[in-house]
Amino acid sequence: MFLANENFPRPGIIMLREKGFTVKSIGEDFPGIGDPEVMQLALDLHLIILTFDRDYGELIFRYANDNPPAVVFFREKGNNPEFAASSLISLFESSDITLSGAFTVIEANNVRQRFYKK
Repeated sequence: MFLANENFPRPGIIMLREKGFTVKSIGEDFPGIGDPEVMQLALDLHLIILTFDRDYGELIFRYANDNPPAVVFFREKGNNPEFAASSLISLFESSDITLSGAFTVIEANNVRQRFYKK
C-alpha cells in the first residue's frame, strides 16, 4: 500500500506495519535511488509514496508524464520519529479521506489535497 521514501523514519515504518499497513521502504530495499526512480517504482507497484521531500509536488505537477498512485507529503517532522506515521493513522481513523490520485500535504493541524491525473 505504501512506499516510504528514504527520508521517512524507520520507527514510523515499523509503527505502520504494526497497525497492519503494507509498507515497502526505499531505505531497506533500494537505498540511494533518485526521486524519478521512486516515482516509477510507486507507479509499477501501485504504492502511495510517503515522504518529507517537497520536490515530489514539482515532479508531479510540472514534469511527470506518468504519476504515482498518490503522494503523502509531511511538512513537519514533529517531535518524535513516529510523528508522521501517527498523523497518517489518525487521519485514516478520523476521516474517510481518499489518497488515490492526490498530492496530500499533512501538517500538524491541517490536511490539504491537490488531485492530479494518475
